[in-house]
Amino acid sequence: MTTISSVGEAVARVAYISSDVVLSVQPSLARDSEFSKHLNDLVARKSPSIIAKEIPDVQSIRHNTDPFLSAIEPLRSGKLVSVTTPSSTLLTSVPHLYKLAQYPIVIHVSLHPLGLPDYSEITAVRQSGFSFLQSETLQEAQDIALTAHALAIKSGKGVIHFFDASNSIEDTPIAVENEDFARALLETNAVRAYQSSRIGGSSLYVDDGHQATVTQSDLLPTVSENSNQLDITPPAEQSPSKGGSRDALSVGSSARESSVDSRPTISSMSSIDSVTTRTITSEDIYEYLSAIWSKFQSATGRIYEAFEYTGPSDAECAIFIFGSTGVFVDAIRATSARDEFAKIGIITARVYRPWFGTRLADSLPHSVKRIAVLEQVKRKTTKWGPVLLDILMSLKTGPSSAQAPLIVGHQLGYIEPATARQALRGIYQNLNSSSPIQNLEVGVSKPPAESLANYALEQPKVESAYLKILDQVFGDRLYMANRLEASDAGISASIAANPEFGFGSLLARMEHRQRFIGEVKDAAKTGDFVTDTPQTWLSKWALSADDSKKSNLLARDVIARLSTDGSPLAYQLLESKPLFFKESQWLIGSDAWAYDLGNSGVHHVLASGTNVNMLIIDSQPYSERAAADATRRKKDIGLYAMNFGNAYVASVAVYSSYTQVLEAMIEADQFDGPSVVVAYLPYNKEDDSPLTVLQETKKAVDLGYWPLYRWNPHNEDNGSPNFSLDSERIKKELEEFLKRDNHLSQLMRRHPEFSANLSESYGSELREMQKRSAKDAYDQMLEGLYGAPMTVLFASDNGNAESLAKRLGSRGKARGLKTIVMAMDEYPLEDLSGEENVVMITSTAGQGEFPQNGRAFWDAVKGTADLDLSNIKFSVFALGDSHYWPRKEDKIYYNKPGKDLDIRIAFLGANRLTEVGMGDDQDPDGYQTGYAEWEPKLWQSLGVDKVEGLPEEPPPITNEDIKIESNFLRGTIAEGLKDTSTGAIAASDQQLTKFHGTYMQDDRDLRDERKAQGLEPAYAFMIRCRLNGGVATPSQWLQMDAISSAYGNETMKMTTRQTFQFHGVVKGKLKPAMQAINKALMTTLAACGDVNRNVMVSALPTQSAYHKDVHQVSARISDHLLPATTAYHEIWLKDENDNKTQIAGNAVVDQEPLYGPTYLPRKYKITIAIPPHNDTDVYAHDVGLIAIQNAQGRLEGFNVLAGGGMGVTHNNKKTYPRTGNMMGYAPANKIHIVCEKIMLVQRDHGDRKNRKHARLKYTIDDMGVDVFRGKVEDLLGYKFEEARPFEFVSNIDTFGWQKDEFGLNHHTFFIENGRVEDTPEFPMKTGLREIAKVHKGEFRLTGNQHLCLSGVHDDDLDGIKAMMKEHKLDNLQFSGLRLSSSACVAFPTCGLAMAESERYLPVLITKLEQCLEENGLRQDSIVMRMTGCPNGCARPWLAEVAFVGKALNTYNMYLGGGYHGQRLNKLYRSSIQEEEILGIMKPLLKRYALERQEGERFGDFTIRIGMIKPTTEGKTFHDDVAEVESDAEA
Repeated sequence: MTTISSVGEAVARVAYISSDVVLSVQPSLARDSEFSKHLNDLVARKSPSIIAKEIPDVQSIRHNTDPFLSAIEPLRSGKLVSVTTPSSTLLTSVPHLYKLAQYPIVIHVSLHPLGLPDYSEITAVRQSGFSFLQSETLQEAQDIALTAHALAIKSGKGVIHFFDASNSIEDTPIAVENEDFARALLETNAVRAYQSSRIGGSSLYVDDGHQATVTQSDLLPTVSENSNQLDITPPAEQSPSKGGSRDALSVGSSARESSVDSRPTISSMSSIDSVTTRTITSEDIYEYLSAIWSKFQSATGRIYEAFEYTGPSDAECAIFIFGSTGVFVDAIRATSARDEFAKIGIITARVYRPWFGTRLADSLPHSVKRIAVLEQVKRKTTKWGPVLLDILMSLKTGPSSAQAPLIVGHQLGYIEPATARQALRGIYQNLNSSSPIQNLEVGVSKPPAESLANYALEQPKVESAYLKILDQVFGDRLYMANRLEASDAGISASIAANPEFGFGSLLARMEHRQRFIGEVKDAAKTGDFVTDTPQTWLSKWALSADDSKKSNLLARDVIARLSTDGSPLAYQLLESKPLFFKESQWLIGSDAWAYDLGNSGVHHVLASGTNVNMLIIDSQPYSERAAADATRRKKDIGLYAMNFGNAYVASVAVYSSYTQVLEAMIEADQFDGPSVVVAYLPYNKEDDSPLTVLQETKKAVDLGYWPLYRWNPHNEDNGSPNFSLDSERIKKELEEFLKRDNHLSQLMRRHPEFSANLSESYGSELREMQKRSAKDAYDQMLEGLYGAPMTVLFASDNGNAESLAKRLGSRGKARGLKTIVMAMDEYPLEDLSGEENVVMITSTAGQGEFPQNGRAFWDAVKGTADLDLSNIKFSVFALGDSHYWPRKEDKIYYNKPGKDLDIRIAFLGANRLTEVGMGDDQDPDGYQTGYAEWEPKLWQSLGVDKVEGLPEEPPPITNEDIKIESNFLRGTIAEGLKDTSTGAIAASDQQLTKFHGTYMQDDRDLRDERKAQGLEPAYAFMIRCRLNGGVATPSQWLQMDAISSAYGNETMKMTTRQTFQFHGVVKGKLKPAMQAINKALMTTLAACGDVNRNVMVSALPTQSAYHKDVHQVSARISDHLLPATTAYHEIWLKDENDNKTQIAGNAVVDQEPLYGPTYLPRKYKITIAIPPHNDTDVYAHDVGLIAIQNAQGRLEGFNVLAGGGMGVTHNNKKTYPRTGNMMGYAPANKIHIVCEKIMLVQRDHGDRKNRKHARLKYTIDDMGVDVFRGKVEDLLGYKFEEARPFEFVSNIDTFGWQKDEFGLNHHTFFIENGRVEDTPEFPMKTGLREIAKVHKGEFRLTGNQHLCLSGVHDDDLDGIKAMMKEHKLDNLQFSGLRLSSSACVAFPTCGLAMAESERYLPVLITKLEQCLEENGLRQDSIVMRMTGCPNGCARPWLAEVAFVGKALNTYNMYLGGGYHGQRLNKLYRSSIQEEEILGIMKPLLKRYALERQEGERFGDFTIRIGMIKPTTEGKTFHDDVAEVESDAEA
């Protein structure tokens, strides 16, 4: 910006740079004021301020909410405050102005209405103690605004800067303020002293005796006898005191200033050495102004004086204008020497208060004989205008009064520029007449109509909801005393809306009706009617006139009888026929009435006990309720009214409970006494839509911010409770939970006739298992009757080697062999030499290591020299991956355990049955290819290869078999939980419990030790909650915290799917933990398994309403795709009597309408990202939804991605990560159906034979994107629309404090890798628990494993920050790399982990941070992720740099991912350890710092410099890797 073109902009900029707090007062928040747009732009740009330590706090405040009260607390807290406001607020703020005048506040006042502003709003507050400065042009507005702030700082007193904005519309644009000059003028040293001060005060409303003072040393003032000039030696400069806050900036309190000079009258005073503190005087103000303007003159050449004269030096007449001056100045400047106005000058008051009368005379040419005073003052309270009286006092008193000019007052109206000379001529003629007319009106009294509408009160569009209800309930009886559109002659809309005015009008109306009742009673006693009928009906009515029900029933009959009577008296009574009805009289008010309850009409109504109903509409959104400072102002009207004890009180919300509003209004009308109905109608702007109000209302009521209740103090008379709570937040939430999760559970209690069938269904599997066990025992008995022996030993980590061993044993039995199958470590090594035939099957773990259950066996075999195996025959089959270690030097690790075992057993004397078999994951059928070649050779060596009549071998049991036989996920889980002999459950149940949200694991840190002690592994379970969108209440956080401590390992894990995860839950605590989660109104059903899992949503702390829209859609998707089985509740949610705790639904047997009995081929994940934030990695999931915003900033629909997925098997090129393909666009109301149809195509076409190929990404690649899209569209019955444009800028979280559109504060904590725990150095878990106890908003878990404390009100902010500091939760001083990092759990609990992750990544980052510091990269965000295996839980394949565990302390390194999460990375180095990692990363980071282009991200940089090739799609993930793999064996 180089120029400024409006007064509003010039003043806003100066206020911004010169203040800690700027109060932007606006009649409506629906549109900008002349100041607010510029202030908001400065805030949005985070423009620096001279005064504020950071950026100023700019607060937008409606003008009817007592705005000046917001200034008191900041001023007392050592903040410099400025106010930008229309002049209409001044009169109503008079009580505050007297206090504020003694603080360094600057009020910039734009005089209104535009076109013909009313300067009486300035003169009416001239005695408030403020200094008043006026500007007239654009340049003056900038200079005088800066002067006002400098004067406030120097004097410690308030300054009002006023101007008529229309006066400078045609001015030439000016340069922006000079920052260096402004900084020097504002004396920042004095400001810092003030900012460190604190001024006491216990009340906003009571004067605290505060004074603006000056400390003066050395000499007291001396005044000579006849002098009218105060000499101060030295000048009364301010000296900041060392004694405390009172003297910082010389603040204190003084009596209001006089309207004229305040001068000593003592005849003489002697000089006395002393130090005094005194109040600021008008001469002090003059001295300060003179010094400030002297600096202006030196720096800019512009001269300012208290009174400024424009015109010829020999003028005979002068015009003093207190009003719009532009047209007159232009006219005078255009005159020539021969012009009729050549001898006329113009005087304006640059300083209106203090009134420097003596300087006025000094500013006038001595030739001036006549002065016309023009006052633009509409509301005069005296005959003579206030400025005219000031001038008369200044020029007509004192020793020179005899020579004073003639002074004539005029009333200034609106003058068109074209008629300026005509107006001047009229003034000039009147001034020079022999008998001038005083108070002559110049111009027209009304401004142009268009200028009046700018600052009109606005009634919210949605407010009509309550008024319509009143009208519907009371009809003709309704009388609203002060509605905005009411016509009241001579009364402004603002005054008519006040409770005082409305109450007064109602009292008058009540008195009128009482007089009418008296007239009716008198009429009933007369015989002036034509018939006797009216008398009878009038008597009945008069007896019931104060009973609304009876009188209103009688009123129509009375009116009918009077209408047919025809007498004059009947006609007279009918002229007031509305008074026959007992009206329901209402005052309609706003929450503005809550700001001055002690003196307002609300208090008057309550104290009077009068039967008046008040409907007070509170419009402050829940999200903005903390905008008011702690001691401010806004009181709880409902509570205030209840404390009176004589009033009916109700708190209602039409967008929450319409019925309750009706009940409250009816009860209020029936109550005999004052009634207060406080109605919630939250809106941010007056033109907000009903949908916006509905959403905000539901939030407020649901969270308890706006409780719904009714209070009737008369109820106790009939034994009823006075207070009735109508809110149903908890009940409603529980009902929704039951409906969503429990509608088919507990059928046995609800329908006893089905109990036998249901009982049989989940017990049948156990009975079948028992039968199978009996058959196995019989088979074992037969084993000893025939066949050669074969002992099969296995070592297996992931189950493949074990499955092969068991299958080999079964096949051996079928061939007549006596077989036994055991894990190597379970076999007694001393028996090995006595065996006949031994077959050993082992997989490969880590860096060529034995699996866990074969290491002890290998160590014993390797370490013994005494074992003689010469009598046995053996064979070894090894399982491995020839490409797992791609570098030539690492080829020795391929199938190393099997090869080593083969060599060692042969070395100990054993004879080979076959050569060692080699199963390779890289073969077409994986290890089965090599196994198919090896097994026939084994049978041939054993002589059983030609056996005939072999039984058909049953296929191996697959996950599909387990699911279909599970009876809708029951299996034998319930029976397994009761088995106390082991901490484990059956293998098939381990697959089924995933659907219930829990995995069986063991503590891998303890495996070896427990095995050495002969104990089973330390089995425990991981429980994962389903937390839609990652949003939890503080109560739920506390319950999750308690669950982790009572049932888990005292930590919580926040996962990359935005939910809670508990580790270390032993089997005996599994069911109580599940029930505790259920009591927290959460569930674990479908958190894992081959179903739709937790639906993710961007955290989006800065757009709460938009987040709520998207969150609601995510809930709809989640609920719609939830499994329907009742097994979850049968197994987990039974009480101690084995009764089901919840009953819902009417199904006889379970069914899965969407999933079917086998559910999906694999997991199904949905995520929603809200641009520009891709913090949920939308491309990485089966379905990715990209939210599309409409023009109103709310949700419109979604771009749909399908086919993303992260799971990979190391070096198996048939597996790969994949980003989703764009399907198109779908509207929000249909998106849950779209997700369903995509899921159904996957259900019916996904690979159910090979789980490694079963994810949706492979289905789409097998079909082709277009074919897949077509199948989805066939099910939908319509085609996707074209995708809408969007942009992502990041996929990381934004840490620290942010505000949303409602003014609520949100803080994103850095929770490293999502682990919430207490340590001696960092009591994180305790701190978050304490915050949850007081927090009133939400906890939002992010997709990057962090936590957003959402919805903190400004009132609560300091307390929350203090708690954060106490528990070290406020620390965000981490490197950009650490803040952008993420890791999965891995060791010690994850059974799939091959290396450390969560526990190692922080260590690795620490070792890189010194390098970051040295290269200036500490603050740069580089996305780094680590996982313990290639399954991709932390979505490493999208990171700019990733490390994926391959073996203990060994990782594959990937580079080139997109910073926005849009591009897959690619393998850079395989199987590297820490030393190599650091050796690669440190030089690379240095190179990045030196060679990167402007704005270039790390992942893009690695591609540009050729370190890595970009991955264009999932199928090319394994192509063009940086490290060439060698097929040669070492």
